[in-house]
Amino acid sequence: MVRARATSTKARRRSDAAPGLLWHAAWALAVAATTGGLAVQGMLPPGPELLALAAGGVAAMLGALLSLFGRPGQMASVLIWGAAGAAACHLTGGTAGPLAAWCLAPAAAATAFRTRDTLALGAAASLAAAAVSALDAVLLPLPAAAPALAPWLGLLSLGTVALGFAVGLVGFQGAAQRDVRRRERAEEVLALLDGQPMLLALVERSGRVLHAAGAAIAGQTPDHLATRSLGHLVADEDLPLLATALHTAARDGKASVYVIPADDGEGSLEITLRVAGPDRLVAAVRDAHDQALRERRLEAERVTAEQQNAGKSRFLANMSHELRTPLNAIMGFSDIMRQRLFGPLGDRYAEYAELIHESGTHLLELINDVLDMSKIEAERFELSIETFDARDAVSAVLRLMRGQADRSGVNLRGVLPIGPLYADADKRAVKQIALNLISNALKFTPRGGSVTVTVQGAGDMLELVVADTGVGIAQDDLHRLGRPYEQAGDAEQRAAGSGLGLSLVRAFARLHGGDMTVESAVGEGTTVTIRMPVLSALIEEPLRRKG
Repeated sequence: MVRARATSTKARRRSDAAPGLLWHAAWALAVAATTGGLAVQGMLPPGPELLALAAGGVAAMLGALLSLFGRPGQMASVLIWGAAGAAACHLTGGTAGPLAAWCLAPAAAATAFRTRDTLALGAAASLAAAAVSALDAVLLPLPAAAPALAPWLGLLSLGTVALGFAVGLVGFQGAAQRDVRRRERAEEVLALLDGQPMLLALVERSGRVLHAAGAAIAGQTPDHLATRSLGHLVADEDLPLLATALHTAARDGKASVYVIPADDGEGSLEITLRVAGPDRLVAAVRDAHDQALRERRLEAERVTAEQQNAGKSRFLANMSHELRTPLNAIMGFSDIMRQRLFGPLGDRYAEYAELIHESGTHLLELINDVLDMSKIEAERFELSIETFDARDAVSAVLRLMRGQADRSGVNLRGVLPIGPLYADADKRAVKQIALNLISNALKFTPRGGSVTVTVQGAGDMLELVVADTGVGIAQDDLHRLGRPYEQAGDAEQRAAGSGLGLSLVRAFARLHGGDMTVESAVGEGTTVTIRMPVLSALIEEPLRRKG
């Protein structure tokens, strides 16, 4: 910022020096042209007239050079013009001579430079040159200019001086127009500051307000707040927060804080602070009452939603318990009928008993899933940690699902290590993970396909991988898997489940400190990997395959 300001200042100085530089160059050219023209015509023999013209030309060249050195050079140039003007008048007959107008050269130069300091000096130098020329004419016998040269010298002196005043006046008019435009822009900026909805203030590090503009905040208008402390906006109990924010902004360059306004214990103010220079800060104060109300309302709605969700989970858990008892009775009696323990049944009744048992089993599985998910969502699910061989848990599930795989025409294979994989985990949860994954894979793998279950360990990490050659899952559906009651695929595929299987798998894995990942492509199958840090001891042995 400092470099930019310095560059801007240099550019402005060059712009201010340009008119004076151009005028000096024009003066030097005019003198040179006049001198050359008169010399060519034989009208300018060596004498006082040539010396007078030389004084004007030298002053013009020195003035052009000095004008490049800023204000000191310009003032030196004005003084040189005073001496040159007096000398030219002395050599051509004083105030009655043709170059008498050059006594005004210092004022013309000062006008071309367009600064107040040089104007005052130019007026004084012109007055001094005129006074010296007048005294010379009274007290000394001065040389008179040749009658043939007088008109040309007079025209030169009037033209060069008039050009200087013209350049200066045009420059002053342009500067005045620029000043008007700057004032108009400044007024527009002030109107914008006064009309915006925040209070902006320039403050010291202590919080004392130097200048303020904008809206009235906490009963304090900008005019009333000026020269007072920013703390007048803040309730007493939040003054330490404001002091900390001021200190932080002075140290780090910025800070922001929410405080209670002094005139409204239920309101809220946001104060944003930024460094604006040595020992100066800019403070933007905004009425955040509406925002605070919205945040409180959203927080209340969030709490209500969480309470309702917890209530729903408790309701489902209670209802699942209530449904289990009669459902177990239905399944028990249907099983007795299916096995004909008390005598034969007709074929139609036996078929009905089989259907009742299958439907009851499916319903019980669904209720168990709902119960487990409800407990997990209500944070009431407790793991029953024990040490067991993870191979045994997965092998039991493989034996249980073998019949379903054979009926579906799917090749179910297990790849397990030869040595034991002792896990410190909830055995029922691990079985449920394997059961849900294998059941899902069998459900969506067509006849002739295969499902491979791999169990392995690395360090303390138990890894269970279920890969199938089924229909696969579209990429757009992958991100929804694992959410309760979310399903992928078309309507027919969604009708094949409740959407709780994978969500329970992910929940059980996370309860053990692990997670689930899914990789799939439509038509190529799906691979689900469960990793849980539950192994207590790992004997690394070659994998054995279970057909």
